[in-house]
Amino acid sequence: MNASLLSDRLWPQTGLARNAVLAVLGSLVVAAAAQVTVPMQPVPMTLQSLAVLMIGAAYGSRLGAATLALYALEGAIGLPVFAGFKSGFMLASFGYVLGFIAAAYVVGYLAERGWDKSMPKMFAAMLLGAAVLYVPGLIWLAAWIGWDKAIQVGLLPFLVGDVVKAA
Repeated sequence: MNASLLSDRLWPQTGLARNAVLAVLGSLVVAAAAQVTVPMQPVPMTLQSLAVLMIGAAYGSRLGAATLALYALEGAIGLPVFAGFKSGFMLASFGYVLGFIAAAYVVGYLAERGWDKSMPKMFAAMLLGAAVLYVPGLIWLAAWIGWDKAIQVGLLPFLVGDVVKAA
């Protein structure tokens, strides 16, 4: 337990049941945020990344990453939790879902080390988390549409929004 994390301050008991409940609740928050969308193709703009970064900061590295792994699994097995109530791993945007796991881990890791106590450090942690999620996202997307197009439609339109979400 890390008493600096929001999840530990709100629910100080530890254990598998607590973590399972928090992971399910967190995955539901991300699923709800996925439905707040600005339609774009092939990758919609949603509030998912904001929810992912917040879960990482609130839950820490391990529980944050596990929560996003659960979310990815829910969508991969067919639950309609992705943007537009989609599911499945054969989506052009699924790489970003995999990136959510790493992003939550990175932000959670930094929060565990006190970065959540400083506005400039937390802003930097959120930006780093946003950057991390692009790595698998762009690699996956490029396999579908090529690198030039992936950068054009899967990165550039989202940069300003990521800075706003980090703030």
